[in-house]
Amino acid sequence: MEVGKMDENEWQYHGEGNRSLVVSHSQPSCLLNTMRCVVLRFLKFPPNRNKTPEEILHHLQNLVDFGKHVMKQFFGENYVHPGEVVQLPLNFVKQLCLKIQSERPESRCDKDLDTLSGYAMCLPNLTRLQTYHFVEHRPILCVEIKPKCGFIPFSSHVSQEIKHKVCRYCMHQHLKVANGKWKRLSKYCPLDLFSGSKQRMHFALKSLLQEAQNNLKIFKNGELIYGCKDDQDCLSDWNELARHLKPLFFPSNGLVSGPHCTRTIIKELIHVITMTLLSNTDACRAGDMKTVPISQGRSYCEASTFSKELVRNGKHKMEGSGLPRDCLLYKTLQAQMLDMLDIEGLYPLYSRVEQYLEEFPEERNTLQIGGPYNEAFYEKLLDLSTEDDGTVAFALTKVQQYRIAMTAKDCSIMIALSPCLQDECSEQKSVVLSSKSRFTFSVSVLDLDLKPYESIPHQYKLDGKIVNYYLKNVQAKEDPVMSNLFKENEDCIVLHKV
Repeated sequence: MEVGKMDENEWQYHGEGNRSLVVSHSQPSCLLNTMRCVVLRFLKFPPNRNKTPEEILHHLQNLVDFGKHVMKQFFGENYVHPGEVVQLPLNFVKQLCLKIQSERPESRCDKDLDTLSGYAMCLPNLTRLQTYHFVEHRPILCVEIKPKCGFIPFSSHVSQEIKHKVCRYCMHQHLKVANGKWKRLSKYCPLDLFSGSKQRMHFALKSLLQEAQNNLKIFKNGELIYGCKDDQDCLSDWNELARHLKPLFFPSNGLVSGPHCTRTIIKELIHVITMTLLSNTDACRAGDMKTVPISQGRSYCEASTFSKELVRNGKHKMEGSGLPRDCLLYKTLQAQMLDMLDIEGLYPLYSRVEQYLEEFPEERNTLQIGGPYNEAFYEKLLDLSTEDDGTVAFALTKVQQYRIAMTAKDCSIMIALSPCLQDECSEQKSVVLSSKSRFTFSVSVLDLDLKPYESIPHQYKLDGKIVNYYLKNVQAKEDPVMSNLFKENEDCIVLHKV
């Protein structure tokens, strides 16, 4: 990216996470100026915790290298956009920081944007990015989904049987509601989305739309139009969303208004999202990683509303499931399943590495714990053995694989759609049909920063907290008949093999 004269008034607050803040160009068109197609991502730090410009440059370059040399190998060339590091005028950064401060959520203001180094990451704006060129006036719809962990642990190191029955997401929901993070439980279960069954995927996506929390957002021409806040009325949200979507899905405007219209449009949206998630838009084969077998694992969650209803109704058949091997959900699940030992089996190995580093601190760089994230780093991830030979090398490989898995469990999938006419779409590879429209689309993955090595003790404690809360406050109060129902009907649930 060429950095010429930068005007902070041309940029707007886009969003932020725990460690970084993103701004996007305020103009909707990408065709006249390539700067309008990108976002700028700045690091954040607690007050009085200043890092040198060299340290920040090194950190950002590590993020780029990790995406380029590691995550592209897992997901494929077209799905991952590592970006590049740019140096911006310091005055621009300081003025931009002042401009956007009032738009930042209060809960995120405990950390300050880095205004001292001038370094940032320049990334494509995936709410607008498309694989193909489009007519400029056509609207671009983007759906961002954070699918979370799509499998139930199959490790023999798991100490609580409930972890073999109920997924992490569904258990964590109860703790989050108890802590005030959310007001209501979501009916979404990641295992339904990752099942490959269209029936279960539709249910999962509808549940996300009903209770989006921070797992679903919808943008139109780069602007957020749907991100269900916990205190909003969901029906009114759906009506507003349907108003935005109606010209795209029913361009003839021949549909009546009202609740029926809203439900019809939402159903069309869910269908289109499902088909794009099951599609292959990347001819490039992902890296040489062997697939992780999950036939020994359970592909449904006992806490899933879909599974509960199926069992309660005594249904003995479910639509055939299984993800296509080339779709992004399959690749995401395979990366997640590098967590082969569960945090309970991983933590002793982390302690082994820590003990080694206490004795030989100079070896930290040799072990590549903080990078560099190059091809040599990726090659070490290919060993899927779970036989512990007692070495530091084995422990380190499992620790690094766990960090990759945790990254994949927290990534976001971006689906960009734009309507096209039949003659315009005839030569396009990626086209999805609704009942009255057709869309060209692209699928991307983001939020792929490698999870910190130092966060493993926190993950270990959090896992225990989630499980203990669920056992004490949820399972003990649930209908004891449900457990027996699941046992009786277990053979009726179709297990998907990835």
